[in-house]
Amino acid sequence: MIRGPKFSVIIPVFNGEKTIARALESVLDQTYPPHEIIVIDDGSEDRTEDAVNRFSKNVHYFKQTNQGVSVSRNNGARIATGNWLTFLDADDYYYPDRLETHADYLIAFPKLGFLTSDFDYRDPSGKLIKRSMTNNAAGQALLERADQKDRAIIEQHEMEDFVSQHFGDTHTLSVRRSDFIQLGGYPSRFAVCEDVHFLIRLCAQVDSIGVICRPLAAYIIHANSATRSNPLRAQRQTVEAFSSLIDESENYPKAIQIGLRGALRHARLDHATVLLKQGSHLRALCAIIPELRQSPGYRSLRDVLSIAKG
Repeated sequence: MIRGPKFSVIIPVFNGEKTIARALESVLDQTYPPHEIIVIDDGSEDRTEDAVNRFSKNVHYFKQTNQGVSVSRNNGARIATGNWLTFLDADDYYYPDRLETHADYLIAFPKLGFLTSDFDYRDPSGKLIKRSMTNNAAGQALLERADQKDRAIIEQHEMEDFVSQHFGDTHTLSVRRSDFIQLGGYPSRFAVCEDVHFLIRLCAQVDSIGVICRPLAAYIIHANSATRSNPLRAQRQTVEAFSSLIDESENYPKAIQIGLRGALRHARLDHATVLLKQGSHLRALCAIIPELRQSPGYRSLRDVLSIAKG
């Protein structure tokens, strides 16, 4: 019998016959056993089902028509019977103590709103590219104050930097199933940034976040990912995702409001920069001007002038 949180691990997959076994093995090899593993096959056309069937005694497999990763995760959450949800994409993998480390933290601090962790970026061969938390100021600040168990807590009034510079990712998130369902899960209308959209809404309703300040999973970087294969579309959708939260953020805690506007500012700059690189100077200027209208001031003016100068 599992003592402590019961983790339902949800794995969406589409044409993942070459990587799903590694993902599943990384969950089955956990030092703290999952309550259940749920694979949602999003209409795969390869031999994904055969690959999953090797683990049929330990894995719940469901196949649906192709509807996207958000719908897959949300359907997995509805099926889940554990009280905590974790997620893993089919081409990524957990490190062996990913669940145990989160379980120990939740047993020690049961009132934490949710948990996140550092992770490693790796290429398809497994070569380390970089760590997530060392890659931005918010993560670096937490690394400096982590305790001997690599733990840190972000209180609600400190969440501005986490929201604007998020360093966690879906595969290092542990969230109560009840909170996930209450928030409606991941938005299905965005092909990218759906994870951060959910994370911001989650931050807005919790008092604290538990952070494990060491890598607990690997995120595999692919050249053909949605972000890298079409950076303009990815940046445009990121702006749209953050913008869609602005109106409802009037009811968010102040730190979350400020963090969201910071995230939107960075997204608009990134969008405009991609347009500049493609030679679309006028479109780049049009992409950044809304920032000046929404947040008038020196910083926004500087951003507009920077893009105007190319």
